[in-house]
Amino acid sequence: MSMVDWLVVLVYFGLVFGVAAWVIARRKDTADDYFLAGRNLGWWTIGASIFASNIGSEHVVGLAGSGCTDGVAMAHYELHAWCLLVLAWVFVPFYMRSRVFTMPEFLEKRFSARSRWILSLISLVAYVLTKIAVGIYAGGIVFAYLFPEVSVRIGPWVLDSFWVGSFAVVVLTGLYTVLGGLRAVAYTEALQTVVLILGSLLVTVFGLQVLGGWSVLREVCGSEMFNLWKPLVPPGVQGTWAPVEEYAANGALVRQAWYFNGNYPWLGMLFCAPVIGLWYWCTDQYIVQRVLGAPDERQARRGSIFAGWLKLSPVFLFIVPGMICFALAKSGKVPEIAARILPNGQLDPVASQAAFPMLLQHVLPVGVRGVVVAGLLAALMSSLAGVFNASSTLFTMDFYSRLHPTASQHQIVWVGRVATTVMVVIGLIWIPVIRGARGLYDYLQSVQGYLAPPIFTVFFLGVFSRRVNARGCWTALAVGFALGLFRLAVDTPVKLFGYEYARGSFFWIVNKMYFQYYSLLIFLVSVAVMVGVSLTSESPAEEQIRGLTLGTVTEEQRRVSRASWNWVDVVASAGVLAAILAAYLYFRG
Repeated sequence: MSMVDWLVVLVYFGLVFGVAAWVIARRKDTADDYFLAGRNLGWWTIGASIFASNIGSEHVVGLAGSGCTDGVAMAHYELHAWCLLVLAWVFVPFYMRSRVFTMPEFLEKRFSARSRWILSLISLVAYVLTKIAVGIYAGGIVFAYLFPEVSVRIGPWVLDSFWVGSFAVVVLTGLYTVLGGLRAVAYTEALQTVVLILGSLLVTVFGLQVLGGWSVLREVCGSEMFNLWKPLVPPGVQGTWAPVEEYAANGALVRQAWYFNGNYPWLGMLFCAPVIGLWYWCTDQYIVQRVLGAPDERQARRGSIFAGWLKLSPVFLFIVPGMICFALAKSGKVPEIAARILPNGQLDPVASQAAFPMLLQHVLPVGVRGVVVAGLLAALMSSLAGVFNASSTLFTMDFYSRLHPTASQHQIVWVGRVATTVMVVIGLIWIPVIRGARGLYDYLQSVQGYLAPPIFTVFFLGVFSRRVNARGCWTALAVGFALGLFRLAVDTPVKLFGYEYARGSFFWIVNKMYFQYYSLLIFLVSVAVMVGVSLTSESPAEEQIRGLTLGTVTEEQRRVSRASWNWVDVVASAGVLAAILAAYLYFRG
């Protein structure tokens, strides 16, 4: 980092905290303003905020790492931009009419208070296990590679740059998030979106320049890394259980592990990935909270469509840079990266998860490096800021305010700030589990795969069917959540302590079962439970579900919704679908 680079980073921080200070100075100490920005966000801010919250540290670090090891396989998740169209055209009308603060609150309107409590608990657990902990961890990885010499001594303990960076990210993002609420988060994220896209684009451009161009990338990586549709069983492997050699960072063979059906097979991507995508984009508080901050249905819909366009970019902004890092190592054009190649032809696990920071170190010229570092910081801060605000909203509005209905607006806001602090501490405690995982993005998708199916089930069946009832809802949530926690309990000793179950035992089979297939199992069980329990109990009252399902929307509500969109929204949505189709046609190996 040169002085020019540091100057660029300082300018970035000045802009972010300048915007945050401007928002904080105009804040109102009310729940509506703190948690939903006074319901006054425009479509551009909504779309940019959704993108910046989603494209956080786990994407910059994790997607590049996935691109380095598995090519474009994870692009399936990024091409789920079509899920944002489902949010825009199907769910936005229901959410905007309900005027709720949280997704569990909407579930209470459709089903019951018990369903709200269960979903709130699931969501908070999911945020701890995924968004908060992974965001902090990814921030630590970035700092460890950019500033490896930094360390702090606290008594007998010495905190390396990883832990210093993790704590620094939390403090910086928590400062303006706690003080400014969703309005500060949304406006700073709009700024961070510009910085993030610009910085990541520069990494791709300069990386390809050093490598020799796109054709060289395709030649070195091979057709398999450019193939979205991975085989059920890797080529040359007989049987269902595939042996995979695991190497340490120094190149030593650690063990021959067993993985079920290879890496990201097409069957899981085709049937399981959409379940996770629709849950995340259409029903997760972390994302939908920005939509709830819109003044009307038109702004909410257009913000969602705009976010769909932005969502198409990570394939080239994050996955491709990871592939470039791998190609530079294989070709030997950057000796510092080539030195990390293992006997199996892959980068060592530590290097592959730091593909993006390594490109920043060894490829970018002076001045440009500062822009990209600012982009990394933008991603780290925006994702954490979003989840901090979403967590405090869930806890405060779905737990505290229900237990203390007479609490003042000031008390509600104060409790939200305390809740954020507690969530961060829990996330820090969980980081060692992530450090033992196979990969950052792999960890994220696996945990979300265990927790998403029951939530997806109750929201979609709840909106599309008028027959499912409250008993079916909370039973499906409870059973699905229990199955997900069971898998996490089985996996944790393996990830944390390197424990191995006896081969062929029940726990061994559960642990080695490919996470997408287990997720699909949870989904099928959740659907069966919800439908079965609902059909064996009474139908919901007509007055309770009026306007909350597709079959009970009134003519007046349809007329108001129809008036909120025109041909511009239709053409923009069709453009997103056309771009997705083009990507699938191109990435066929």
